[in-house]
Amino acid sequence: MEENKPSLLLQRQRSANKAAAVFLAPVIILLLIFIFYPIADTFITSGYKWNGISADKKFIGLSNWGTLMKDISFWIAFKNNLIIMVLSICVQLPLGLALATFLDFGGKKLNIYKIIWFIPLLMSSVAIGFLFTYALATNGGIISTISKWLGGGNIDLLGNPRLALLTVIGVICWQFTPFYMVYFMAAYTNISYDIFEAARIDGATKGRYFSRIALPLLFPSVKSAAILSMVGSLKYFDLIYVMTGGGPGTSTELMATYMYKQSFKTFNMGYGSAVAGGMFILITMVSLITMRLLNGRKEVQ
Repeated sequence: MEENKPSLLLQRQRSANKAAAVFLAPVIILLLIFIFYPIADTFITSGYKWNGISADKKFIGLSNWGTLMKDISFWIAFKNNLIIMVLSICVQLPLGLALATFLDFGGKKLNIYKIIWFIPLLMSSVAIGFLFTYALATNGGIISTISKWLGGGNIDLLGNPRLALLTVIGVICWQFTPFYMVYFMAAYTNISYDIFEAARIDGATKGRYFSRIALPLLFPSVKSAAILSMVGSLKYFDLIYVMTGGGPGTSTELMATYMYKQSFKTFNMGYGSAVAGGMFILITMVSLITMRLLNGRKEVQ
């Protein structure tokens, strides 16, 4: 009987492996088709001179990559992505945490604010882009109208190279701050109410409870939210493209909008693929560096 135990365990292990393979196969197939194959094909296409339509593809090796390394417009777009990333994290996360804290301390009587503040996230980015394009128009826009009421003139926010990017960042924060509000509200539910009661019994104010108890417990959620905001900021496309199209000039150009223009406006699919490949590499590098820094901080603590 004891001699059969290893064989029975081996059979069970094989059965478990077969079941795991059956359940994982659809996911693996979908990942191969829609994730890994497009990434590989992008890098392959970057080695060709091709308009994306004709069957005539000319292999040019690493020429597109050499051009990309010297392309000032691409690096300006990358810089704009980094600016959006930093400002999004610095604005969306603290504001989302403040709103979540306000709602958590306020209880059920503030439920109406949850609904109102969540509305921007329910709207599509394209709709929000068109909405703010008209709302911020030089003639007849909200800001220009208020300026005229106060005795000033028209204010061109989206047409001013110095203000366009900051204006777009403000719209992005308006749309996505509710996401982090809900994210931190969910994180608050993981903190036992007994901890709050014990702190109040010991004489801690709500401010001291937040800074000394709640915030350290929320740090893992803050770290995850920072990574989500960072990756999302490096991939923005639709809202920016609708509001400014990357202009004026290159003041709001992002890697995704630059890739789209190269691939589908100038029909330079080979170089557009190189831009997409560079975008993939840079996003991966920034993500790994950020996660390394955050995990290193956690280890130190």
